[in-house]
Amino acid sequence: MNADWDVLGFGAVAVDDLFYVDRYPLPDTKVKVLAERREGGGQVGTALVAAARLGAGAAYCGVLGDDDLSRFTLREFEREGVDCSEVLIRPEAQPIHSTVIVESTTGRRGILGSLAGVAWRQPDEIGEDLVARCRVLFIDHHACAANVRAVELAHRRGIPVVADFERAADPLIAALLPQVDHLIVGIRFAREVTGAVEPEAMVAALAAPGRACTAVTAGERGCWYQASGGQVAHVAAFTVPVVDTTGCGDVFHGAYAALIARGNSVDDAIRAASAAAALKAAHRGGRSGAPTLAAVGRFLAGL
Repeated sequence: MNADWDVLGFGAVAVDDLFYVDRYPLPDTKVKVLAERREGGGQVGTALVAAARLGAGAAYCGVLGDDDLSRFTLREFEREGVDCSEVLIRPEAQPIHSTVIVESTTGRRGILGSLAGVAWRQPDEIGEDLVARCRVLFIDHHACAANVRAVELAHRRGIPVVADFERAADPLIAALLPQVDHLIVGIRFAREVTGAVEPEAMVAALAAPGRACTAVTAGERGCWYQASGGQVAHVAAFTVPVVDTTGCGDVFHGAYAALIARGNSVDDAIRAASAAAALKAAHRGGRSGAPTLAAVGRFLAGL
């Protein structure tokens, strides 16, 4: 299929201000900041950068403004080779702004996110000619009404949909779930939606007829997935010195989408995505730790 982009993303982009501390602050305590940095983030934003690092043609088609945070976001995307030619600019809009506190001793993090000024593309702003320009459509749990429209248009063209849902508050999530071709969600979302306790049961409960992949990721516990209605399989997390887990799930999604767009099997995509997420965990920052295709190849070859 001829396409301008391998992966087209609608959804959350963010500017992350990261603060590194020895231990996560308890109430009424003071904690020294060891280091700080600013970089791009967000589910879709980081996934698209991860896909681009792996050699995929990636594009973002959301809404940004003319403020400093929006300009920072566009500069970061341009530096990473993510196409923003279809971004809608509205003067009052801006990306999500997050404060991320990372515990240096464990790599765990907490995120304080502000959605003030965030705007989403509307269903009537998504045309078939836009969606038809990609090989894989990537969505998250934001702007569900627009996602319903985008998924419908993708399926008209036989374009597979990869989704990352973290929250089920929007009632349209229930309508979107069975429409996703490659559903990859974290264990918290899977537990919330299914009520199951074990990851294998969560995958089985989330699986839909005809779906290419249903997967539940669980950080250091690894990933459980089912490909095309087969048996649930488990891929253990790769062992690395964990520095910062910010963005690991987003990198997993971006790497997976990139390999599916390239024509790789679900099994290969899951394994490569697991490696990409592990390599990211060994570096500070969300997007900045996303590995290249060569780095993933070297890592897997050295196992």
